[in-house]
Amino acid sequence: MTFFLAAISGEQSNASQLVTVLIILLLVATAVALVSRRLRIPYVTGLVVAGLLMAELLPRRIGLDSALILNLFLPILLFEAAINTDISRLRSTLKPVALLSGPGVIIASGVTSVILKFGLGLPWVSALLVGVILAITDTVSVIAVFKEVTVPSRLITIVEGESLFNDGIALVLFSLILKVNTTGSLTVADSIRELLVVILGGGLVGLALGYLGVGLYTRSDDSLSNILLTVAIALGSFQLSQFFGMSGVVAVVVAGLVVGNLERSQTVSASSRITVLSFWEYAGFGVNTFIFLLIGIEINLETLLRTLPAVLLAVFAYQAGRFLSVYPLLAIVKRVDRNLPLRWQHVLFFGNIKGSLSMALALSLPPTLPNREALIALVFGSVLLSLVGQGVSLPWLVRRLNLDHTSESQQWIEALQSQLITAKAAQDELETLLKTGVLPKSVYEEMRASYQVRLVAAERSLRDFYNRRPDKLTAASGRMTRLDAIRRRLLLAEKDALNDSLRKRILSDDVVRSRIQTLDQQLLDLDDD
Repeated sequence: MTFFLAAISGEQSNASQLVTVLIILLLVATAVALVSRRLRIPYVTGLVVAGLLMAELLPRRIGLDSALILNLFLPILLFEAAINTDISRLRSTLKPVALLSGPGVIIASGVTSVILKFGLGLPWVSALLVGVILAITDTVSVIAVFKEVTVPSRLITIVEGESLFNDGIALVLFSLILKVNTTGSLTVADSIRELLVVILGGGLVGLALGYLGVGLYTRSDDSLSNILLTVAIALGSFQLSQFFGMSGVVAVVVAGLVVGNLERSQTVSASSRITVLSFWEYAGFGVNTFIFLLIGIEINLETLLRTLPAVLLAVFAYQAGRFLSVYPLLAIVKRVDRNLPLRWQHVLFFGNIKGSLSMALALSLPPTLPNREALIALVFGSVLLSLVGQGVSLPWLVRRLNLDHTSESQQWIEALQSQLITAKAAQDELETLLKTGVLPKSVYEEMRASYQVRLVAAERSLRDFYNRRPDKLTAASGRMTRLDAIRRRLLLAEKDALNDSLRKRILSDDVVRSRIQTLDQQLLDLDDD
C-alpha cells in the first residue's frame, strides 16, 4: 500500500511539473509574440532564441520527441497548410512547384551530400542522410517572414506548394537510404518502383479518405463534429498510409487538398466553415509555437561551439545545393511556363530556412549509424544558424528587392473588392437563414437591402475604374494587370469545361486539344501579380 501511494505521489509530482513547464512555455510564447512584433523579427526566430535562453530555467529537462513530431505534429501542420490551399492557384504554379519539390530536392540532397562527404569525410550513407535532411525547407518560417512584409501572392503559392510536396519526397528518399543501409543494396529500378508505389499509394489513401470525409462533412452542420472529423482524416490518413508502407505525408497533403477545396463547393454554412478553419489555424499556430521553443531548448550551445566549423560547412553545402536547384530549374520553367522574375528566385534561394522536420529526422536516425550523435549536432547547429541568420535577414532582403510595394490604386481596388466579397458572402448566408426558417422574410429583405446598397456602390466604382481608357488606366495603376487573377480563373474554368465535355464525348478530341492550346497560350501571356 505504501508503494502504491508513493507511485501515485510520484505521478502527481511529474504531472505538476509538466503543468508548470507548459505554463512557462505559454508565458514565454506570449512574451516572444509581443517582443518580436515590436522588434519586427520573425516570430519563429524569436521562439528559438527564447528557447536557447530559457533552457536552464525549466524545472525539468524536456526536448523534441521525433515520434511525437512525425506522428502528431507533422500531420497537423501539413493538413492545416493543405486545407487552406486553393487548388486553382496551385495549378497555375504547378510546373515550378513540381520542379522544385521533385528534381530540386534530389539535386539539393546530392550536392549537399557530396560536399559533406569530401569536406568532413563522412561515410556515404551518413552524408546522404544528412543531405536529405538539410534539403527540407521549413515553410512555416518562410511564411512567418511573409506575414511581416507583403510579397506577391503567386510567390507565396509557389513556396507553399513546394513545401507541401517537398516534405513527402524528402521523407521517401530518407526511408530509401535507410533501407539501403539496412539491406546493404537496392537497385535503381527497385528504388524507382518503391518511390512510385509509396507516393502513388499515399495519394490514393489521401483521395479516398478525403472524399469520404467531404461526404460526411457536408451531411453535418455541427462545427464541433466537423472539427473532430477533419482531425480524424488528418491523423488517420497518415497512420493508415504508414501502416501499409506508403507515404503518410503525401496522404495527408492530398486529403487536406480534397477536403479544403471540395468543401467550398458544397452547401456548408459559413459559420461552420469558419469555425473549422479557425480551429486548424489555432492548431497549426500552437504546434509551431511549441516546436520552435523546443528547438531552442534542445540545442546545446557548448556542443554547437565545438562543431561550429562543421556546421558552417553544412550551411554552405545546403545553400550550394539550393543554388544549383533553384536557378537552373527555374531557367527551364521560362521555356514552358511564365517566367519567374529573378527577384523571386533570390527569395526562393535565400528563403531556404530549416526547421522542426529536419530536427525530427535527425533524432530518428538509427542508433547503429556511425557517428550518430555528431550528425545530430551537425543538423541541430545548421537549423539554429538557418533560423536565426536567414530568418532575421530574409525580411530585409524582401524589402531591398521591392517585393512589398503596393500602389495606392491597388489598395483602393482591393478595398472595393473586399466590400464585394464580404457583402456577397453575407447575402448568401442570409439566403440560407431564410430557406431554413431561421429568419422571417421581412427581416431578410431589410438586411439584404442594406448589403445591396454596399454592393451597388462598390460595383459602380469598380466599373468606372475598369471602363477608363487604357492610357488613363495605365497612368493610374502603372500596369494593365488588375484583372489578371480574375481572367486566369475564368480561363481555368473554360479548360475544366472543355475537359468535362471531352470526358462526356460531347466534343471531339481535336477540337478540345486546339481550344486548350489557345487557352494555355492566353494563360502564359498573363502577367501574374
